[in-house]
Amino acid sequence: MPRRILVVDDEPDNDLVLDAILEENGFEVDCYADPLSALEKFKPNMYDLLLLVIKMSKMDGFQLSKEMKKIDNKVKTCFLTACEIYYEQFRKGEEFAVLSKDLFLRKPIQNDEIIQQVKRIMD
Repeated sequence: MPRRILVVDDEPDNDLVLDAILEENGFEVDCYADPLSALEKFKPNMYDLLLLVIKMSKMDGFQLSKEMKKIDNKVKTCFLTACEIYYEQFRKGEEFAVLSKDLFLRKPIQNDEIIQQVKRIMD
Protein backbone atom coordinates (compact mmCIF):
# COMPACT_ATOMS: atom_id res chain seq x y z
CA MET A 1 0.00 0.00 0.00
CA PRO A 2 1.55 3.34 -1.05
CA ARG A 3 2.28 5.89 1.62
CA ARG A 4 0.12 9.00 1.52
CA ILE A 5 1.41 12.56 1.60
CA LEU A 6 -0.54 15.78 1.97
CA VAL A 7 1.13 18.76 0.28
CA VAL A 8 -0.04 22.29 1.14
CA ASP A 9 1.54 25.17 -0.77
CA ASP A 10 -0.38 28.27 -1.83
CA GLU A 11 1.65 28.39 -5.06
CA PRO A 12 -0.21 26.00 -7.44
CA ASP A 13 2.90 25.52 -9.62
CA ASN A 14 4.82 24.22 -6.60
CA ASP A 15 1.97 21.83 -5.82
CA LEU A 16 2.12 20.42 -9.34
CA VAL A 17 5.88 19.90 -9.20
CA LEU A 18 5.82 18.25 -5.75
CA ASP A 19 2.87 16.08 -6.78
CA ALA A 20 4.69 14.84 -9.89
CA ILE A 21 7.98 14.18 -8.08
CA LEU A 22 6.36 12.30 -5.23
CA GLU A 23 3.95 10.26 -7.38
CA GLU A 24 6.82 9.26 -9.71
CA ASN A 25 8.45 7.77 -6.64
CA GLY A 26 5.47 5.69 -5.56
CA PHE A 27 3.70 7.98 -3.10
CA GLU A 28 0.00 8.82 -3.13
CA VAL A 29 -0.32 12.60 -3.00
CA ASP A 30 -3.09 15.11 -2.32
CA CYS A 31 -2.29 18.79 -2.90
CA TYR A 32 -4.01 21.90 -1.67
CA ALA A 33 -3.24 25.53 -2.47
CA ASP A 34 -5.53 26.69 0.36
CA PRO A 35 -4.50 25.70 3.90
CA LEU A 36 -8.03 26.17 5.24
CA SER A 37 -9.46 23.74 2.66
CA ALA A 38 -6.74 21.24 3.51
CA LEU A 39 -7.57 21.52 7.21
CA GLU A 40 -11.30 21.18 6.57
CA LYS A 41 -10.81 17.90 4.66
CA PHE A 42 -8.08 16.49 6.92
CA LYS A 43 -9.02 13.26 8.74
CA PRO A 44 -7.15 11.07 11.27
CA ASN A 45 -4.98 8.25 9.88
CA MET A 46 -5.37 9.55 6.33
CA TYR A 47 -1.76 10.60 5.71
CA ASP A 48 1.69 9.41 6.66
CA LEU A 49 3.30 12.81 6.08
CA LEU A 50 2.34 16.48 5.87
CA LEU A 51 4.56 18.49 3.53
CA LEU A 52 3.76 22.11 4.41
CA VAL A 53 5.13 25.37 3.12
CA ILE A 54 5.50 27.80 6.00
CA LYS A 55 4.65 31.14 4.40
CA MET A 56 1.08 31.01 3.10
CA SER A 57 -1.87 33.36 3.11
CA LYS A 58 -4.76 32.69 5.51
CA MET A 59 -2.74 30.36 7.77
CA ASP A 60 0.98 29.62 7.94
CA GLY A 61 2.44 26.12 7.92
CA PHE A 62 3.20 26.17 11.66
CA GLN A 63 -0.42 27.00 12.52
CA LEU A 64 -1.70 24.43 10.04
CA SER A 65 0.54 21.75 11.51
CA LYS A 66 -0.69 22.52 15.04
CA GLU A 67 -4.32 22.27 13.97
CA MET A 68 -3.76 19.04 12.04
CA LYS A 69 -1.86 17.50 14.97
CA LYS A 70 -4.98 18.09 17.09
CA ILE A 71 -6.84 15.84 14.64
CA ASP A 72 -4.05 13.27 14.12
CA ASN A 73 -1.11 13.54 16.51
CA LYS A 74 0.73 10.65 14.83
CA VAL A 75 1.14 12.23 11.40
CA LYS A 76 4.69 13.37 10.62
CA THR A 77 5.40 16.85 9.31
CA CYS A 78 7.99 18.34 7.01
CA PHE A 79 8.19 22.12 6.57
CA LEU A 80 9.49 23.80 3.42
CA THR A 81 10.57 27.41 3.03
CA ALA A 82 12.97 29.62 1.15
CA CYS A 83 13.20 32.11 4.01
CA GLU A 84 15.94 31.91 6.64
CA ILE A 85 13.81 33.90 9.12
CA TYR A 86 11.24 31.10 9.27
CA TYR A 87 13.95 28.55 9.90
CA GLU A 88 15.17 30.58 12.88
CA GLN A 89 11.59 31.03 14.11
CA PHE A 90 11.12 27.26 13.92
CA ARG A 91 14.40 26.51 15.68
CA LYS A 92 13.82 28.96 18.51
CA GLY A 93 10.06 28.53 18.91
CA GLU A 94 8.44 27.01 21.98
CA GLU A 95 6.85 24.38 19.78
CA PHE A 96 10.27 23.11 18.66
CA ALA A 97 10.32 20.54 21.49
CA VAL A 98 6.92 19.26 20.39
CA LEU A 99 8.00 19.24 16.74
CA SER A 100 11.43 17.74 17.33
CA LYS A 101 10.64 14.70 15.16
CA ASP A 102 9.51 16.94 12.34
CA LEU A 103 11.77 18.12 9.58
CA PHE A 104 12.54 21.49 8.07
CA LEU A 105 13.82 21.79 4.49
CA ARG A 106 15.03 24.96 2.84
CA LYS A 107 14.16 25.72 -0.77
CA PRO A 108 15.46 25.49 -3.37
CA ILE A 109 15.90 21.78 -2.99
CA GLN A 110 16.75 19.15 -5.58
CA ASN A 111 14.12 16.55 -6.51
CA ASP A 112 16.25 13.60 -5.41
CA GLU A 113 16.94 15.31 -2.07
CA ILE A 114 13.19 15.76 -1.46
CA ILE A 115 12.60 12.06 -2.08
CA GLN A 116 15.55 11.04 0.09
CA GLN A 117 14.38 13.23 2.98
CA VAL A 118 10.73 12.14 2.67
CA LYS A 119 11.74 8.47 2.75
CA ARG A 120 13.99 9.11 5.75
CA ILE A 121 11.18 10.80 7.67
CA MET A 122 8.71 8.05 6.90
CA ASP A 123 10.98 5.13 7.85
